Amino acid sequence: MAEKFKIKKGDQVVILTGKDKGKRGEVLRVLRTENRVLVQGVNMVKRHQRATQTSQGGIVEKEAALHISNVAHIDPKEDKPTRVGFKILDDGRKVRFARRSGEVIDA
Repeated sequence: MAEKFKIKKGDQVVILTGKDKGKRGEVLRVLRTENRVLVQGVNMVKRHQRATQTSQGGIVEKEAALHISNVAHIDPKEDKPTRVGFKILDDGRKVRFARRSGEVIDA
């Protein structure tokens, strides 16, 4: 069973390790079963693609998945990497918040 992730599609993240360390991007997809994420414009790889009726063949560049432990959420207040926690608000909603500043991430 896949665990509950603190990173979701659409979040702004920074890369912590590897060739793209320090790069920032938006999460395009979360692969829950593999504990991986796809980040826009990060970890680009070249793939040979066969021509189809809709697309031309050739060598295409696309994002490869990164392990979720290698990305960190960007604090909306301080614009730096932060860990993420959960808390329940007074109105009963469960939201994510940045541990660095205490700022609520979910609107």
